[in-house]
Amino acid sequence: MSDEQNWQAPGSSGPAPEGAPSPQQYGQQQPPQYGQYGQQPGWQQSSPQGGTQPAWTPPPKPGLIPLRPLTLGPLLAAPFQALRRNPRITVGAALLLQGIPSIVVSVVIAGGIGLLAGRVFSGEAQDQPTLQAGFIGGTILLGVLSIVISTVFSALLQGVIVGDIARESLGEKLTFRALWQLVRGRIGALIGWTLLYALAWIVAIALVVAVVVALAAIGGTAGAIGAVLVGVIGGLALIPLAFWINTKLAMVPSVIVLERLPLTQAVARSWRLTTGYFWRTLGIILLVGVIVYAITQTVAIPFGIIGGLAGGVFAPTSATSADPMQEVLVTQLSVNVLSSIVTSIIGAIGSVIQTAAVALLYIDLRMRKEGLDLQLVRFVEGRQTGQDLPDPYLPPTERPQQTYQPPQPPAGWPTARP
Repeated sequence: MSDEQNWQAPGSSGPAPEGAPSPQQYGQQQPPQYGQYGQQPGWQQSSPQGGTQPAWTPPPKPGLIPLRPLTLGPLLAAPFQALRRNPRITVGAALLLQGIPSIVVSVVIAGGIGLLAGRVFSGEAQDQPTLQAGFIGGTILLGVLSIVISTVFSALLQGVIVGDIARESLGEKLTFRALWQLVRGRIGALIGWTLLYALAWIVAIALVVAVVVALAAIGGTAGAIGAVLVGVIGGLALIPLAFWINTKLAMVPSVIVLERLPLTQAVARSWRLTTGYFWRTLGIILLVGVIVYAITQTVAIPFGIIGGLAGGVFAPTSATSADPMQEVLVTQLSVNVLSSIVTSIIGAIGSVIQTAAVALLYIDLRMRKEGLDLQLVRFVEGRQTGQDLPDPYLPPTERPQQTYQPPQPPAGWPTARP
């Protein structure tokens, strides 16, 4: 019988070839696992002098997600898990940075509209044109103020949640003070980006509306047809443009916070990261948006129904009062304040989920395109051995010199022969 026929794999039954070392020479002890998370993800290492066949070990999961490119399941589950893992930050930040400002804005707008409407209803007939113009102007001003305030606080919330998701993925649970220290230097860039982005879309919509109004002002059949065509075509063209632009630039807040790049570089970086993964990114963002919308509406619809019925309950004599419209309007605005409070709280939590999902998509894209998962694993293992490593989310050009050293085996452990 030839040597090939006599040979058996280590650990299998059957006679060993003549001169081969015995199982006792191999030893039964396996090499220790260095660090809390063991070896790099991949094939499990065996004894340098022989041992068991290699077995695949999963990548480590020190925190929110496994440190590997993410599938759909973790991408959808992790944002909700973030709410449960660190509710003081996620829910607390949602209420502090978006819920409370939204409630204040809702109360101010409701009070302002009620005051303006009361002046219109109580004014003399000859003053109605001036009062109605003031009502329209005041309403527009309140709307602009609402957009600015909500945009600023939404940017603050994005920064905190992006920082929290990034550190939770590494197994770190930071306090609000620590997160604020992490993102404080990027708040100005975040607010600037959010305001510029909102302004760009307002200008785009305003241009279409201005053209429609100009054509309608011409009068005649041609003007009316042109206004309708521009309105329909322009409105339909803005929809796919919005999907495309929003998806390509969805990673800008994460890049601003985690990579600390200037605004123009962050825009270019987001554009490059989503190249090749556009449809996957768009699909996940839309799916998360649909889930959040369904949850929000499930809570908001009952309050809307209650608000619609409240006018008849709290103002039953409006039909016979001297000023029924004013009484119904004031009552309805008062009831809608409560509905707005509940909707603002639920909407703030929904914003956290959507922001967390986009932050996870950013990490996933960098894992797929740049091997960020290896940097994260190296950082986690180095942290367990007490090494001071640079932030793994920084781009290579901004990252300080690496000081990582692989874990050393215990003294006396046999080393592999060359």
